Amino acid sequence: MSRTKKEVKADGFTVKALMRNSVVARPPPTGVFKQRPSKPTAFRTYYERRELPIAVDHNSRGKNIAWKVDIEKLDYQYYLPLLFHGLCETEYPYELLARQGIHDMLERGGSKILPVLPKLIIPIRNAMNTKNHQVMCSTLRILQYLVMSADDVGVALVPYLKQILPVFNLFKNKKRNLGDAIESRRDRESIGDLIEETLEILENYGGPDAFKQIKSMIPTYSPA
Repeated sequence: MSRTKKEVKADGFTVKALMRNSVVARPPPTGVFKQRPSKPTAFRTYYERRELPIAVDHNSRGKNIAWKVDIEKLDYQYYLPLLFHGLCETEYPYELLARQGIHDMLERGGSKILPVLPKLIIPIRNAMNTKNHQVMCSTLRILQYLVMSADDVGVALVPYLKQILPVFNLFKNKKRNLGDAIESRRDRESIGDLIEETLEILENYGGPDAFKQIKSMIPTYSPA
């Protein structure tokens, strides 16, 4: 009477994997798309100390922010990077305050924006590296607005693209997924589509070297 040999689990590309009764185990997940928890940001710390000139506008039922000073009088070198650090926030009211605060400052910043650009790269990179859907989508839209907010910002951003595009390359194929009907609009937003849109804006506003830089980081990039 023949005896059935017991299966033996083995890792791939090992001697044990060549045995007749071996079962090659699946490789462990890489975790490349796994969200990274965000630590408390400097933005949150300063806000809780009441050292930022913004607050929730309760007259708008908490949907807008109120500035305590005239935006044009703000020190952009100090406050704009702080707000960009807040892009990693996902909780109310920090997310609202950071996102709307950035929008307001970019809208009225003009020539003050370009000199601050080098200080914004690390916060943008950190936000994208959280791999959090909500954070990434908000950051991509902010990046689009930043590039179009003042003259020469897009061109000045090109040398820094190598610091922020690696995550773009990772998520560029994450196209629209209709998902569950009860899923929120924000969760249904396509990172892949936003990345494609953002890359085209970076190219259009980045001058003659933009396409070459983008293509070197994302070889499959092809503008529409």
